[in-house]
Amino acid sequence: MLRLVALVALLVSGWRVSSALAQEPSKLLPADLPMERVIDHYLDAGLKEANTQPAAPADDATLIRRLTLDLNGRIPTLAETAEYMAAPEATRKAQLVDRLMASPAFIRHQAHEFFAFLQAQDDSRKAGKRTLLLDYLLTAFGENRGWDRMFRDMMLPDDDNPSLRGAGEFLKARVKDLNRMTIDTSIVFFGVNVSCAQCHNHPHVQAWTQDHFYGMKNFFARTVEAGPFLAERDFGLVKYVPNKGTEKVAPVMFLTGKALDVPGLKEPTKEEKKIEQARLGDFKKAKKQPPPPQFSLRAKLVETVLEPGQHDYFARAIVNRLWHRLYGRGLVMPLDQMHAENPPSHPELLHWLARDLASNHYDLRRLMRGLVLSNAYARGSRWEGDKLPPEELFAVAQVRPLTPAQMATALKLATTDQSVLPTAMDDLEKRLAALEKSAEVWTSFFPQPADNFQVGVSEAMLFANNQSLQKGLLEGDDSLAAKLATEPDAARRADLAVRAILCRPARPDEIQTLSEYLRRRADRDQAACQQIVWALLTSAEFRFNH
Repeated sequence: MLRLVALVALLVSGWRVSSALAQEPSKLLPADLPMERVIDHYLDAGLKEANTQPAAPADDATLIRRLTLDLNGRIPTLAETAEYMAAPEATRKAQLVDRLMASPAFIRHQAHEFFAFLQAQDDSRKAGKRTLLLDYLLTAFGENRGWDRMFRDMMLPDDDNPSLRGAGEFLKARVKDLNRMTIDTSIVFFGVNVSCAQCHNHPHVQAWTQDHFYGMKNFFARTVEAGPFLAERDFGLVKYVPNKGTEKVAPVMFLTGKALDVPGLKEPTKEEKKIEQARLGDFKKAKKQPPPPQFSLRAKLVETVLEPGQHDYFARAIVNRLWHRLYGRGLVMPLDQMHAENPPSHPELLHWLARDLASNHYDLRRLMRGLVLSNAYARGSRWEGDKLPPEELFAVAQVRPLTPAQMATALKLATTDQSVLPTAMDDLEKRLAALEKSAEVWTSFFPQPADNFQVGVSEAMLFANNQSLQKGLLEGDDSLAAKLATEPDAARRADLAVRAILCRPARPDEIQTLSEYLRRRADRDQAACQQIVWALLTSAEFRFNH
């Protein structure tokens, strides 16, 4: 009788979660509409309902800078900005997006962005090993693998397969702490932080019970280390003591409440443990990848996650995360609180985007293209009204700090004499890649930005005191400062400095101020040019994507 009551309770709690997420809104736009039109339709409807007018579109210089940073991880060159301004207005944005996404820099930038969020919860990794996962991501984005394929690769790694090498680093980093593996996997891939249900049922979300946490943990309970490899046993289970009650065996259960019938869900005997230890020990000594078990719980997790009717968490989580990266705020906030008690700001839009992603092979490139082509993405970040509208309306573009890689590459490119850059596209791509590579040493100087980011004292001290950074940015025959010193006209110097660093024409007041400074420092011409460059580099306008 008790088992029957527990089963009914489990099914009811699972129904609460899955029905709240999987229920399709009654007025969903057709699936064949362009993504950017769908985005603007739903956001405009929200603005109309709130009786709010959106900010004016961003100017051309701001938009090309925003797009180049988001898609290629760097600022645009002077030539790229001029070419964009000269292109036909009706087609230039889409042409720019397609060109940036066809660049090898797009692959590198996406790999670095995904690497950052995949490792965000992990503080224990050695820096030398982290490059293995980055190498995998570079390969995956280079082949445009779907997000479902990447999830499968990371959950079911095979180090003997060259195309999968490095994918297992996500789990390997957490294999010594299965609680952490459970929590991080749920946060990263499903947008759900189940850690609050570890010791008791969630205090704020009725549907989240301890069974949800330990049910997810069961998928990883048989995962162990075998030397440098990841292995999975044929047996194992998870027990826990509810905050009210006696010890129980946790079900093998996904976040939707779907429970699985799993063989081997028993406590292994001492003899079975001994045999299994010896088997894994043999593979460890031989430095070989152990074969998968007859019944892999991680394989069942992948299978369950991607089932129709079960993939809502998976699809919505990555849509929400990419939306947050490109728009400065998620449709659901916080990003790890995607549950029935925390609805999206635009439920129909999130549902449409998740449905579109799942039906198009989880193509992240396609998703990102649609997100940046919308009018909403191209809004200005300046608000002229008295009171700033709520962020969840997306009426005005969010100002976003540059990531460490963006900041380092932008510093290098902005302070390079761009007149020596190649004009042929292939040669230019190679030169830009070399600049990006040379800037990597500076990425450790800058923090990975989080919500409510503020520039810290350590960064201010870095620019004030780091002689190596100053020398790398200001000195050399191929530096912007050296180029400025060869220009006799002070106004032209000022305009070139602003265009190269801030990616826009200098305003009349800026030209006047900078020109006056140069005239007063005519006796120290080269130093004056370096000071102008340094002042622009350390400005808030340069530090943020706006």
